[in-house]
Amino acid sequence: MDRNTNAWNRARYTLWSPLYDLAGKAFDGRRRASLQLLDLKPRERLLVVGAGTGADLPHVPPGVSVVATDLTPAMLRRGQRHLRPGASLALMDGHRLGVGRGTIDAVALHLILAVIPDPVLCLQEAARVLRPGGRVAVFDKFARTTSPSLGLRALNLLTAPLFTEVTRCLEEILERSGAPLTVEHDVPAWRGGLFRHVILRKGV
Repeated sequence: MDRNTNAWNRARYTLWSPLYDLAGKAFDGRRRASLQLLDLKPRERLLVVGAGTGADLPHVPPGVSVVATDLTPAMLRRGQRHLRPGASLALMDGHRLGVGRGTIDAVALHLILAVIPDPVLCLQEAARVLRPGGRVAVFDKFARTTSPSLGLRALNLLTAPLFTEVTRCLEEILERSGAPLTVEHDVPAWRGGLFRHVILRKGV
């Protein structure tokens, strides 16, 4: 990924980091629900991509080994407060995960596919690190089609430079990735709106 793009992402999320936990409180229950859908078992290995300040960590079941990654050092420094036995933080680019092929049981992509510059590459990397039969939990905002409404496109002009895209289509991302992932679960995170809970499973 382009160095300038990564530099911009680090810069904007460094600025957001002092407010990230406060702003993210509204998503706390949704993060918990997404991780519950993964049905994590003791001794499984979970990778959280784009973990920010580690807001997912308190909701990971005991006995699960978890690595929470982010591109922004300022986010990870704030994430130290969420660490517990079996959990660690790692500075990592979601486009190039420093994790071996087929070594992870589950991946959490919470509020990252609508943010990361190349969501297709991010999903490909998630599939690469998963063992056969492993699963991905996606919680994010997506347009339902590749031709979002004029209103949504107008909103995206405001939100994209600040923190997130609102016009990306998960189905398109999945198709373009060519990843061996199938949809097992797909429901709205809230009644109506853009947010969805999706579970993907890697073929065996």
